[in-house]
Amino acid sequence: MSAKKNINLKPLEDRIVVKPLDAEEKTAGGIILPDSAKEKPQRGVVVAAGVGRLLDNGKRAEMNIVVGDEVIYGKYSGSDVEVDGEEYKILRESDVLAKVVKTA
Repeated sequence: MSAKKNINLKPLEDRIVVKPLDAEEKTAGGIILPDSAKEKPQRGVVVAAGVGRLLDNGKRAEMNIVVGDEVIYGKYSGSDVEVDGEEYKILRESDVLAKVVKTA
């Protein structure tokens, strides 16, 4: 995501809002995929995060995922929503499989 855009969503508890990255246009072998053959992405950038889930002792659990993290999530995880013509996915923090760590 090149330009940061404020969204009008505030996730509750341990939920996050993810902007899915675009699907791959080509295979590893260089074959260009038509729109009908592209799989939905399972990778995206976190654009909003909740405050953490409420623990039994009344305190909040610290979120391990913050705004700006690139994450990989399960294929059928979360809910798809559209806000101002943009597609987003709302997930629980536990639905995230991994954070993408970029090395130099």
